Amino acid sequence: MAVRLCCLLWARPGAAEALIVYEDKVLALLGEHGGRVLQRARTDGAEGGPDEIQLIEFDSGTGFDAFMADERRTALAGERDAAIARTELYPVELVEQRSHPASPVATE
Repeated sequence: MAVRLCCLLWARPGAAEALIVYEDKVLALLGEHGGRVLQRARTDGAEGGPDEIQLIEFDSGTGFDAFMADERRTALAGERDAAIARTELYPVELVEQRSHPASPVATE
């Protein structure tokens, strides 16, 4: 069963670029574990918001577990700790975009 996650990331002060560099490295490992980035977006981090938002999908929970345990990822823990102040991870389900019905046309 597929696992879909929303990952919210906050950079340490002055480390927004380091966050991007770190995430580029670890996200490159996803494919080896049946994972993929569905969407990656950045904000200005204003008003305490996250600096980066990711939607990630794995073919299975086993793939997610293998990604988390990947020695290449865990070897970058120091780089991660220097760049990322906070991470929040949420399981999510994707929903279909609903089209909005057209306004009824008045007839006389």
